[in-house]
Amino acid sequence: MKFAPPTVLTALGALFTAATLAMPAQAFDLQDMSAAERDAFRAEIRTYLLENPEVIMEAVAVLEKRQAEEQARGDSDLVKANAGALFDDGHSWVGGNPEGDITLVEFMDYRCGYCKRAFPEVESLLETDGNIRLIVKEFPILGEQSVLASRFAIATLNVAGDEGYKQVHDALMTFRGDITEPALARLAEGFGLDADAIAAEMGSEAVTEVINKNRALGQRLNITGTPSFVMEDQMLRGYVPLDAMQQIVADIRG
Repeated sequence: MKFAPPTVLTALGALFTAATLAMPAQAFDLQDMSAAERDAFRAEIRTYLLENPEVIMEAVAVLEKRQAEEQARGDSDLVKANAGALFDDGHSWVGGNPEGDITLVEFMDYRCGYCKRAFPEVESLLETDGNIRLIVKEFPILGEQSVLASRFAIATLNVAGDEGYKQVHDALMTFRGDITEPALARLAEGFGLDADAIAAEMGSEAVTEVINKNRALGQRLNITGTPSFVMEDQMLRGYVPLDAMQQIVADIRG
């Protein structure tokens, strides 16, 4: 047996409620109806909906819009409550234009296919706009290789600074093989970085603390997947195409 989606069922319930409320109180009271009258009333509603099915879709559209607005308000409150950890945590890499008028925060995982897909589009957004500040949150949630890659990237930031981090971050975002310690060592050496120092830093408490703080922040923001973005006070959950990001930027600037 097939059941209607929850959104449709909710919309139907809203339609039923609206129909009852629209009628004069003295003319309509389900509790005062006989079983035959209730059956007749339900039959009338069913007939009307079958003859006018577009009403259901209109109700669904209104419901979805309201739910989206409620979600946006809730997300905005979450962003405001966690603004310090999001925009000025003292440990995340900052790129783009550090003085930009809009800040974009990205929670990413190096093993995430959609993160890899979003990578060149985020780069294009930064290059073509020129006035966006990017903050990268290492958020490894896809297994041991994800954690290893993030430990390597954070350790590189701690040992080699912003430039070294940018190099390995970009390389990891386009990396297609298994992420192993020997592969990471070769990657560091290829950029002329101190692979031994980075390897020693990878297991440090400082690196562990960054990952734990990012995970705790993600939990507070109800982030369960990557990529996830925060643009000013908006949460963008999931992959967002370049043109959509550009439109959001334009809307924010007004």
